[in-house]
Amino acid sequence: MVVRAIRPLVDVVKQMAAKPTTVEFPERRERKNDNYNGMHKLDMKTCISCGACARICPNQTITMVDTETDKGTKKMPEINWERCLFCALCAEVCPTDCLILTKQTDYDVYDRRDLIKRPEELE
Repeated sequence: MVVRAIRPLVDVVKQMAAKPTTVEFPERRERKNDNYNGMHKLDMKTCISCGACARICPNQTITMVDTETDKGTKKMPEINWERCLFCALCAEVCPTDCLILTKQTDYDVYDRRDLIKRPEELE
């Protein structure tokens, strides 16, 4: 009976002696795994406006909006990072590989509306 009461105290002492697990930001950045998905990047020149990325998105994060390009108005993806799961299905289904997910993770904004990125902002 006494051993059961002491075991939690032993665990607490072990945790107090362990190194801290938090990382100071931005002085030290956490190393990301190879399969980590961050912010989207769009190559507007190779996008063919197929809309496959918007159709496959499970969270309906991507909407196709009219965008002015060199060749006139095209439908391009607009991404709401607030809703995004970063599952990378949009990048996998893209036939021209114009939409990719980078390792960048700096989402520091003051207004939630700044998390909705137009195609021009994704370049």
